[in-house]
Amino acid sequence: MQKQKMVVSEAICETLVKEGIDHVSGIVGSAYMDLLDLFPAAGIRFIPVRHEQGAAHMEDAYARITGKAGVVIGQNGPGITNMVTSVAAANMGHTPMIVISPSAGTKSVGWDGFQECDQVAVFKAITKATIRIPHPSRAADCTRTAFRMAYALRGPVLLDVPRDYFYGECEDYILEPHQYRVDDRGCGSPASLEKAATLLAAAKKPVIVAGRGVVDTECQDIVAEIAKLLTAPVACTYLHNDAFPANNQFWAGPIGYMGSKAAMKLMAEADVVLAVGTRLSVFGTLPQYDIDYFPETAKIIQIDINPLNIARTHPIECGIIGDAKAASIEILKLLKAKCGDRKIDEARLAHIQEEKAAFAKEIVDLAMEPTNIKDRECMNPRRALLEISKAIPEGTIVCTDIGNVASTANSYFNFNAGKKHIAALTFGNTGFSYPAGLGAKLASPESVVINIVGDGAWGMSLHEVSTAVQENIPTICCVFHNTAWCAEKKNQIDFYNNRFIGVDIEAPNFAAVAESMGALGINVSKPEDVAPAIKKAIAANKPAVIEFEVDGTQLAPPFRRDALSLPVRHLDKYKHLDYRNW
Repeated sequence: MQKQKMVVSEAICETLVKEGIDHVSGIVGSAYMDLLDLFPAAGIRFIPVRHEQGAAHMEDAYARITGKAGVVIGQNGPGITNMVTSVAAANMGHTPMIVISPSAGTKSVGWDGFQECDQVAVFKAITKATIRIPHPSRAADCTRTAFRMAYALRGPVLLDVPRDYFYGECEDYILEPHQYRVDDRGCGSPASLEKAATLLAAAKKPVIVAGRGVVDTECQDIVAEIAKLLTAPVACTYLHNDAFPANNQFWAGPIGYMGSKAAMKLMAEADVVLAVGTRLSVFGTLPQYDIDYFPETAKIIQIDINPLNIARTHPIECGIIGDAKAASIEILKLLKAKCGDRKIDEARLAHIQEEKAAFAKEIVDLAMEPTNIKDRECMNPRRALLEISKAIPEGTIVCTDIGNVASTANSYFNFNAGKKHIAALTFGNTGFSYPAGLGAKLASPESVVINIVGDGAWGMSLHEVSTAVQENIPTICCVFHNTAWCAEKKNQIDFYNNRFIGVDIEAPNFAAVAESMGALGINVSKPEDVAPAIKKAIAANKPAVIEFEVDGTQLAPPFRRDALSLPVRHLDKYKHLDYRNW
């Protein structure tokens, strides 16, 4: 192997090629024009978005589905800082990503030049690592290091490149990924695996919690075998509804906000919890529906690839640092040796089915409640979600935003395969789901892709319909027109005596706006029209926006009852706002 003489742009581009990167998302800028010029010859498609935030949301979803790190780029200064929100979301969601960050030229740093910003400082807290190329000779090495760290630490890495360095020269190797990074993490220590198997074999009411690690490693089948051996219900972690197949008899549904009461009630009974590939986040394990379901007295077995996540939020009995699939395989082997002839506990299985059936009936009944609106034709938002869930074909990828309707969707969409639910996760930013849907369609062109979004969040992302039309990415957007920021409206109802400030939204006809942008636009206000609209959008095979007219008074519970308090006022001019004076 010999070193090659290259300009920095070539070194970066060739490393992208070796990593299997076939596209990069962003907005064109002079800072990286020399690198951009190489993309067509390298076989790399450049996808020009309308706002850089959308680029990183796209690549977040793309990476979750393909397992390959998403790559974004933009102009130095404002182009890169426009990605702060979406990179922070990917960071909290543990999604590998490379942010190629052109920065001010080395000769002008510190002079407050045009579009100058210390991007390394800005991104330090919202990435797993920030790497600044210190000299053109280090370009290939630093690019390799960025990928190595993105995969090793499971999150975004900023690769900062002074804009004049793109034209600099270096001599280096262009290596294959296996020459500079290893993805195999192993299964954990023999002692911890043995302890886990012993605890599970002795458990009377074990429960399994399947998280992102199960999705990423595609080990649902192994988890299913463990569940069958133990007659253990399997709950999915918050917003990872695809972590276990819903058509499996041991599936209980998701925990967390607007999740499955069945999963939460079953989890509350557990004496041993096997948490596979999850950090057991604080928000994802809070009480819901007035059910304090996380079993504080249960013995917790936690498997996570990152040692920093073990026992970070809940005390554990046994921690396993390892790959979710590799660890599950070993635990299954040990369990078969300890209790391989054990029969299914039919009484417990019947109990699981009863809880699931009760919750399924409850959410259907709620969906069938009539609307409260008399002056316009609209649907119960739950009814719209129910009808969409029935209309979409098996294998549809569903991307969900944040907000009242999008969160309620957590109760209505179930999945029989992994990498089908792409949610905003615990960073919880609005405007996520539509660009994520574009990335999901790029990752899985053969799949139907829909996104669920309220009219508030849609205002932050509808500009990307132009991207979808230009790049021919036929994602279907389901916009719920409820005329308000309804999650916040619910807070003002429950805590501020129906004083509505800043929550009402006046919006255009979003279907008509979509048509003007070159997409298919459909308006739906009746339940019986939902399925035909979905079928029409799928058949059109072009970007589509379906606007659902829904009742904005039929609201989900607050996200966090514990995070708000009834208002107390001491100054005379505000005393009429004190809850004691209502």
